[in-house]
Amino acid sequence: MKSAVENLTPTRVKLHVEVPFSELKPGIDAAYKELAQQMQVPGFRKGKVPARLIDQRIGRGYVVETAINNGLDGFYSQAVSEAEISPLSRPEVEVVQAPGIDDADAEGDLIVDIEVDIRPEVELPDYKGIEVEVEAREAGDAEVEKALDELRERFSSLKPVERPAADGDYTTIDLTATIGDETVDEATGLSYLIGSGNMLKGMDEALEGLSAGEDATFETELAGGEHAGETAQVKVVLSAVKERELPEADDDFAQLASEFDTIAELRESLVEKAAQDVVTEQGVEAREKVLEKLVSLVEVPVPESVIEEQVEQHFSQSQEEDHDTEEHRAEVRQNTIDAFRNEIILDVVAKEEDVDVDQGELIEYLIQMSQQYGMDPNQFAQMLDGAGQVPAMFGEVRRRKALAKVLEYAKVTDSKGVEVDLSAFVKPVEEDEAAEETEEVAEDEAK
Repeated sequence: MKSAVENLTPTRVKLHVEVPFSELKPGIDAAYKELAQQMQVPGFRKGKVPARLIDQRIGRGYVVETAINNGLDGFYSQAVSEAEISPLSRPEVEVVQAPGIDDADAEGDLIVDIEVDIRPEVELPDYKGIEVEVEAREAGDAEVEKALDELRERFSSLKPVERPAADGDYTTIDLTATIGDETVDEATGLSYLIGSGNMLKGMDEALEGLSAGEDATFETELAGGEHAGETAQVKVVLSAVKERELPEADDDFAQLASEFDTIAELRESLVEKAAQDVVTEQGVEAREKVLEKLVSLVEVPVPESVIEEQVEQHFSQSQEEDHDTEEHRAEVRQNTIDAFRNEIILDVVAKEEDVDVDQGELIEYLIQMSQQYGMDPNQFAQMLDGAGQVPAMFGEVRRRKALAKVLEYAKVTDSKGVEVDLSAFVKPVEEDEAAEETEEVAEDEAK
């Protein structure tokens, strides 16, 4: 077989494939045998129908077409390998010449033209030393106290109070909504946090200042039900007022809420965590800005048909009504283009930096993803494997490591002109640190 490649655009090629009759003939013979097994002709045993009779019954052209279809994947794969290209779309095939369609004794080459979208070749700039600026952040006493208060809130309790309701109070209420003289909705014993704004517009203002046993009426637009969008009079009756009571920040609380024995030790750990959070926040910001700057330095041709297919797939899978608007379609299209460019560039960086992904890193990523979806890691891994998505996950982890490499080379300063050390952010997780988290999943997969 001979093949040649013609570049139609930076993202699309035409493969010209010529298959000698000697290489196609075994496929034609196999097609005759396959069709002979499917035909029932009086006087001939199954599978023993001669080729000339098959030609008479269904035509020589159908036999050749079957042989071509059966062999096309192999011819295509060989041509792709010889051309050293990476296809992105389904190939479009045109049979230019086929042998012996009208004459069973005629021999000739099979000639096929195949058009397909491919991954574009890009030339990387010098990405070592990209300069970006991030917001200046500090892990001060305020951040530590905020973290401590958030921890105390997790162990807080609600205490009834004998006073008018105020912003931040938890209330128990009854509601009655009327339109004219008709009661359209009623509910009793509802819990509501004043200030949350997640029930009815005007509710917060109506409740503030009321004491248990008092009521108020306000006008609002109903948000749900058959009267959604209509204006109604809503009477709210306040049954109880409670406030959140935080536990004292003492040694007893430290022992209850953490592995530490004293509040001093707990505070010290929160100081360390606050410092780590600063590094993480600056690292995430720097990573986004480094990628943005890197992409701005590289010209990446975009295969329009691939982008359009992904956009259409997005909207065909959407369950939201009125989701497909011109504005939203433009947004999805731009996001798809941006993601494509990022992927192409980071794949080239990964190749340049000889980035690889080991099993532990892949498992760690799968665990993180499973947590986002609220799934068991093993079930999540099995689902991805069944859908053939594991290679895609491998590629995603590889690109993340490539971007971390670019960030490692970058010069990062904060808005105050201070150089930011992100070595702790970009440093790969050591095996002994990841082993404990991934060992159980790895063992289960091995079983």
